[in-house]
Amino acid sequence: MDSLNQLLIVGIHPYFLEKEGSWYAENLEKLLDSRNTQTFFEDNIIFLEKDHSFNFSSFLRKLDEMGYEKVFKVTDPGEFSQKGGIIDVFPINTKNAVRLDFLGNEIDEIKVLDIFVADEQKYKNILLKKLKSQKIFSELKGLKSGDYLVHLDHGIGRFCGIEKFEIHNSKSKTEYYVLEYDKEDKLYVPLGLEKKLSRYVGFTDPKISRLGSSLWQKTKYKIKEGVEKLAKDLLDLYAKKEIVKRPIYTEDKEIESQLRAGFIYEETPDQMQAIEDIKNDLSKETPMDRIVCGDVGFGKTEVALRAALLVAVNSKQTALICPTTILANQHFNNFKKRFEKLPVKIAMITRLQNKKEQEKIAEELKQGKIDIIIGTHRLLSRDIEFNNLQLLIIDDEQRFGVKQKEKLRQMKVSLDVLSLSATPIPRTIYLAMSSFKSISLMQTPPKGRLAVKTKVLAYDKKAIKKAINLELKRKGQIYYLHNRIQTIEKTGHEIKKLCRKAKISLIHGRMPEIKLIKIMDDFQKGKTNVLLATTIIENGLDMPNVNTIIIEDSTRLGLSQAHQIRGRVGRSDRESFAYFFYDKKSLTPMANERLKALQDSQELGAGYRIAIRDLELRGAGNILGREQSGAINKIGLNLYSQILSEAVEKMRA
Repeated sequence: MDSLNQLLIVGIHPYFLEKEGSWYAENLEKLLDSRNTQTFFEDNIIFLEKDHSFNFSSFLRKLDEMGYEKVFKVTDPGEFSQKGGIIDVFPINTKNAVRLDFLGNEIDEIKVLDIFVADEQKYKNILLKKLKSQKIFSELKGLKSGDYLVHLDHGIGRFCGIEKFEIHNSKSKTEYYVLEYDKEDKLYVPLGLEKKLSRYVGFTDPKISRLGSSLWQKTKYKIKEGVEKLAKDLLDLYAKKEIVKRPIYTEDKEIESQLRAGFIYEETPDQMQAIEDIKNDLSKETPMDRIVCGDVGFGKTEVALRAALLVAVNSKQTALICPTTILANQHFNNFKKRFEKLPVKIAMITRLQNKKEQEKIAEELKQGKIDIIIGTHRLLSRDIEFNNLQLLIIDDEQRFGVKQKEKLRQMKVSLDVLSLSATPIPRTIYLAMSSFKSISLMQTPPKGRLAVKTKVLAYDKKAIKKAINLELKRKGQIYYLHNRIQTIEKTGHEIKKLCRKAKISLIHGRMPEIKLIKIMDDFQKGKTNVLLATTIIENGLDMPNVNTIIIEDSTRLGLSQAHQIRGRVGRSDRESFAYFFYDKKSLTPMANERLKALQDSQELGAGYRIAIRDLELRGAGNILGREQSGAINKIGLNLYSQILSEAVEKMRA
């Protein structure tokens, strides 16, 4: 092993990951000088010299803060391990790992190890993707005392809360996440450095780790070894899809700016990122398979609309498929309005049109005269043929079964697929977390949006009366969800008895669709103020004046479905309310857990976390094998998926 007299270690940060290896040698003096004047360089640089002192504990803490992962055995850049006073570390700015031999606080020796990367850039790309994925894995909103958290280096602990401590030689106080481990040991993680923390998601209660023990590092090491085989098997399974190529898309900046000018809101940062993600996907030869996950009203439709334009300017067709006629009709009106000044033809096909109209649209679609077609399952009919379909947009991805999705994909092998969802199904989440499906998270609420106040109550007519009257008093409207068609009319009479000022309209899935649209139109225009409905209202209704929703028997709803329905209100800057009533007699432990999860996840942008919690409550099901479930319970789904994702990226690179 060769020896070194000095060593530079830089933090895992995009700024450094974009630099070539020779850049560090050329700019060493500038970097060291910058530490004295710029906080960024002070926080992200360690410079060591042989026979010089560097506080051992401070060195370990600094490696942690710079994003290096503590492992049992170093194999890749960005990792370090410790055995007594010997530390192996693989800096992201060197081609080899190095061994540091400390005698107390003095660096006795710096040796180059025979652990190296053949392709430095390949690993930098993997680390860049790892940084981006931390947004998914490290989402910590709505933490409660007692929740389990996983620290990448120290294992599973119990969250105790956030505490403030005064820093030595400073009057200011710093906030810390406090985690309790086995033997009542505590770990303090500064706010802002939580990138190594993730929620524990598993299918059993976890075993709390012991701080300072090597068992956690050994557990991770064994799981990493097992995951490599799984990654290879999954890659083989998906290899056929990745062989398919299609021409890359080219942008038309002028038409794009015209469409953008018609967007009356300010794009959120997450919205902009999702649009960029899609553009990046479409600039490659490999077909896109991306899911955009964002709460109801967070702007997923605008993202889809921009993608459809890019396809249209490349003379290709887009199909947007929706689960209900109401939603298809709403999308059609939105798209038509936004594209009215552009040379893009939009059409809709549902059972709303008569046979002659449908035949005309089908013929124009086949001839390539229609650029964007919006429809329901009618788009899957045998008589529907496309001229040059290239983009498929699936709205409310969770509402379509596996067979339906496969039928959609079989339309064309090289089809680009964009799925939209507030709460993706467990299998989709797992594939996205494991790098087999791209995901864009939209968790930033639009400007002025307020969280929906959620109330979980035992069924009480007085509470229902009060909720309805409160909304009517401020000239608002109400959704009332009663999910039994046989008794829905009787419920309407009961509501009228409770509130005389209620003007009630009623809808359910067995009504003729033309009648449905008429009732919805009247409700939107304010001719009625209470819409009594089944779960048909779950999808796509955008009515800013409706700010109270009452769910009569919420125990019948799944967690993701309940969150989706809650999102039907709160579409404006007015305070909104969701009342989830339950029957005490039929409240099972599982239903109670679902309602508790809803109550705990009231903040804006909670859809992804709700979907993860849903996965946890349902159990592994058929997405995961028994062996995987066991490994997941040891380290949590978030960390397991992160390890699998990294293994996949290494094999792909």
